[in-house]
Amino acid sequence: MKLTIISMVIASALVGGAFFFARGNSQDTALSVQNVSIADGTQIIEVKAKGGYLPRKSIAKAGIPTILRFNTSGTFDCSAIVRIPSMNLTKNLPPSGITDIALGSAPIGKVQGTCGMGMYPFEIDFQS
Repeated sequence: MKLTIISMVIASALVGGAFFFARGNSQDTALSVQNVSIADGTQIIEVKAKGGYLPRKSIAKAGIPTILRFNTSGTFDCSAIVRIPSMNLTKNLPPSGITDIALGSAPIGKVQGTCGMGMYPFEIDFQS
């Protein structure tokens, strides 16, 4: 009897934990972040780089000259190296400061990037 009760408690904890973490991940991707602005006809996408990229997904307007602006603050991990394979781009970021990367006028579609080790992804969804 004790073994059955203990098994049920453990199973409930595992199922509840799985639900909690799955729910947390779906909320992370659903959060709306205002990190895109347009100034003097140029679109600026601001991303924080430290232990990954925040936000991980940005929504921007296609067909506008675009700058991807990385903000680092004590960044000494692999997110200090930005790679965008589709653009054949690799850029080392300073430990602290602002680094602008000109992306040109991107067409409708997604641009995916990652850190130097491929551990931390980010994505820009260019829409009409």
